[in-house]
Amino acid sequence: MKNTNDLGTQIPEPSITRFLFADTRLAPLWALLRIWLGYEWLHAGWGKITNPAGVWVGDKAGAAITGFLNGALTKTQGDHPDVQGWYASFIQTVALPNAELFSYMVAYGEVLVGIALILGIFTGIAAFFGGVMNANFLFAGTVSANPLMLVVAFVIVLGWRVAGQWGLDRIALPMVGVPGAPGKLFKTSSAAQKPSAPTA
Repeated sequence: MKNTNDLGTQIPEPSITRFLFADTRLAPLWALLRIWLGYEWLHAGWGKITNPAGVWVGDKAGAAITGFLNGALTKTQGDHPDVQGWYASFIQTVALPNAELFSYMVAYGEVLVGIALILGIFTGIAAFFGGVMNANFLFAGTVSANPLMLVVAFVIVLGWRVAGQWGLDRIALPMVGVPGAPGKLFKTSSAAQKPSAPTA
């Protein structure tokens, strides 16, 4: 007989985390956080795309990010540098040689993350990629609003199940599914491919 006290491979989720990260009654709070963060990203990205100097996207694409990255390299000195040596190596060997590509990725990435968060579509994924950008700005020695945005992105990733409830995730997630539970689109296709049982 199986021991019911044996936790096996799963640890029960505490009720407080279920309430904070999975209870749809908190959907209004998650919507406010999500929309604020989305606005911040959309505003930052749109400013880069529409910059009349064309230093992010356009004729001089890569100029702004090259200046930013070179500025980060100046922060690698001293006993407690703002930019660590491993990140400086990444800047020198990967980011600077591909400055134009990174410039487009940053500008359009910020816009796409902002739109996804505002609309509440694939909210957890959008917040994750926004957090990755925040982390890179911090690694490059830029503080600004990045710590706050990173914290908000982190909690939205934790609350992905309900963060887009007041958004398009309410429609999208049941359609595409979530880890361990395929959505309607994939259930239909997998049922069609499933071989029929042999008849006697």
